[in-house]
Parts: sequence; structure tokens; C-alpha cells
Amino acid sequence: MNTQLRSIEIFSRLEQDRDELTAIVERYAQAEGVTQTAWPALSFFRADSPSDRSCAMYEPCLGLLLQGNKHILVGEERLEQEYGYYLINSIDVPVTAQVVRASPQQPCLCITLRLDPVRIGEWLSEVKLPKPSTATARGIALSPVSGDVLDPLLRLVRLLDSPQDLALLAPLIERELLYRLLTGEQGTRLAQIASAGGQGQQIARAIQWLRVHYNKPLRIAELASMVNMSPSSLHHHFRQITAMSPLQYQKVLRLHEARRLLLTEGCDVATAAHRVGYESPSQFSREYSRQHGAPPLRDVMRLRAMGTAPCVELEATA
Repeated sequence: MNTQLRSIEIFSRLEQDRDELTAIVERYAQAEGVTQTAWPALSFFRADSPSDRSCAMYEPCLGLLLQGNKHILVGEERLEQEYGYYLINSIDVPVTAQVVRASPQQPCLCITLRLDPVRIGEWLSEVKLPKPSTATARGIALSPVSGDVLDPLLRLVRLLDSPQDLALLAPLIERELLYRLLTGEQGTRLAQIASAGGQGQQIARAIQWLRVHYNKPLRIAELASMVNMSPSSLHHHFRQITAMSPLQYQKVLRLHEARRLLLTEGCDVATAAHRVGYESPSQFSREYSRQHGAPPLRDVMRLRAMGTAPCVELEATA
């Protein structure tokens, strides 16, 4: 009976903390889209209605959904993020995200905390990581939030109302939160960000090269040599972590950037195709349609009518 009462108390406390956190986030996130906060690593997201699919680049982060429902497409895998679930992402990965449940009365609300590999690395020699699961290799995954994670996150968000304390206390709370994440069920995945010399770091270097050179021809053997892997090992571990091959990853980067160029810079289809590395506008249009669900011009007209925000701009070599 005592165990049952204890479980009820824990659940009740968790719900109270979620409710308080939701109220604070909704108070700060008055407008739809991303709201930056006084703590640079912390941001909020709000949507008042379901959305169409939009492209985004997810950096290493913790993301907690407080209200609503989102679908996140990584490669060909779909993650369904629901109320009370947090996302851990250990890599830079292009995704397609969609809000599927939201209303003005109950908006979709999310918290994102950008993760610092240096601070994670400070903990690696001091904590005992949980045993890896068969799914650990994937760089992005969901877990139900526990009180150990929710409590420091709530205290961090509370500090936004005490700006005089933020600079001193936020780093301490953030460090505690990283400890809780590393010792939780996603700890081994999170450690991929900072494990020097590991396969996660090698894939991270390959990803960084692709982000900068997405509009250049990709030669797998050369990329593998740059990150000290064999071509077969690079392909295997890249797919394990990102759910995509290096070529698929580059293609998604190109198509996300092309969408941004069409939306924000007024490029015609042939110019956008050329700037992201396509030699054939017809091939570009076919692959764009498969990725975004409609041919380029029709897709852009629809997005403009909806007021959809553009994708994150990529840095490309000349």
C-alpha cells in the first residue's frame, strides 16, 4: 500500500510540475513559432493550429512537448512526439516536422534546450552510463519525461522570472540536468555528442562536412578517408545514427535549402536547383516532389498562403 501511495504522490507531483511549466511557457510564448529566451540555449515553440509539413535542422538538443502532438520524419522513420515525452537528439539532422494537434485554447507547446558537447564531456569521466540498448545507435529518440528531468528543467525555466539570478544559477541547473539525462535511459545516446574518437564523433565530422559542402558532388571514399573510416563502415554507422545514407542525407539538405531559396529569395526553379547542386532541373523537380509532397512552384505557393516559416539557411562553399 505504501508503494502504491508513493507512486500516486510521484505522479501527482509530476503533473503539478508539468502544469506549472506549461503555464510559464505559454506566458512567454505569446506568438506562434519559436520564442528565444534570456538564456541563449533555451527556446520555446508555440503553434495554435495543426500545420503542414515543414523542414528544419535539428541540432543536438533536449526537446520536451508539453501540449499538443507532433510528427517528426527522420529519413523514412516517423517519430510521434506526444504530451509528456522528451526528445534527445545527439546529431545535426534534417527533419520534416508537423504539428498534428493544436488549437488557440490548447496550443502545441514545446521547450528546446540546446546541448553543449563540452559540458556533456565534463560529465563523461564521472558518471556511469546506462547499458546500451539495441536502439542506442540512432542519434534521435523519444522517452517519457521523469521527475528527475522535469524538476531541473522547471527550475531553469522559473529563472526567466528572476533575471538577476539567471547568469549565476542557470549554469548550475543546466549541469544538473545534463547529469540526469546522462544517467537516464537516453544517456548512452547523449554521450555520442562528446565521446572523443568514437564512431559518433566520426559521423558528426562527416555530417559537418556535408552541411558545408551539400552543393558539391559527394564521393563516399573521400568522405570516409576524411573521417578515418572505411566506406562500408561510414555507410553502415551513418545510417545507424541518422536513419539515412550519406547520399540521402545530402539530398535532404539540398531539397530543404532549395525550398528556403524559393520561399525567401524568389529564385526560379532552375536557379534554385543549380545553387543546391543539381545539374538537371527535371531531376530536381521529381525529387523535390517526393520530399515535399508537391512540385516546387505549387509547394511554395501553398507555403506562402499559409505563412510558413522558411528552413534554416545552410552554409555552402562557393
